[in-house]
Amino acid sequence: MKALLFDFDGTLLDTNELIIQTFMHVLEERFPGQYSPKDCMKFIGPSLKETFEQITPNEVTEMIEKYRQWNAAHHDELVKEFDGVLPTLEKLKELGIKMAIVSTKRSDTIEKGLDLMGAKHFFEFWIGIDHVQHVKPHPEPVLLAIEKLGVDKEHVIMIGDNYHDIEAGKNAGVKTAGVAWALKGEEFLRQFNPDYMLNNMSDLLTVVKEL
Repeated sequence: MKALLFDFDGTLLDTNELIIQTFMHVLEERFPGQYSPKDCMKFIGPSLKETFEQITPNEVTEMIEKYRQWNAAHHDELVKEFDGVLPTLEKLKELGIKMAIVSTKRSDTIEKGLDLMGAKHFFEFWIGIDHVQHVKPHPEPVLLAIEKLGVDKEHVIMIGDNYHDIEAGKNAGVKTAGVAWALKGEEFLRQFNPDYMLNNMSDLLTVVKEL
């Protein structure tokens, strides 16, 4: 039995513009003129709690709420799926590969994105920040997914666009794959030594047949 665990933002769904614009909105209001879109790139990946604990340690709850309100209101207009995602998921499903999502988003927001993509039926379940005590790069969400899928570690790959995904997979003892379409770039991801680097989603079809 083989299984694939996917990060969501920046891996399956291109939410980069949405995330950057949301951070710009809330930070411009709180710190006028102090942040640029380039500055906000580093906030892609960590949980909102982690990010706002660094920026506004005394206003974490309020800033997260402002972020989520604007993000939800502009979600559908600013996101798009990456090339080749849906056809590849379809073929992986036909091959009998079990698939799940392991994300640092809330599960309801993951579901909203999956609905927009028309991709819910490909996945056994999705694990969000509300399902775990510790988020990636801690191994807990990956280990929870493996347990729920009922598969052995050696038959699992964790796939993502950020170092949190690669490190979480390594910490959990599974193979890892980076995606070359990551906003931070392929070279950035290679620093964390993923087992595979995907140039296109369809590369997964070759990878799963090799295992």
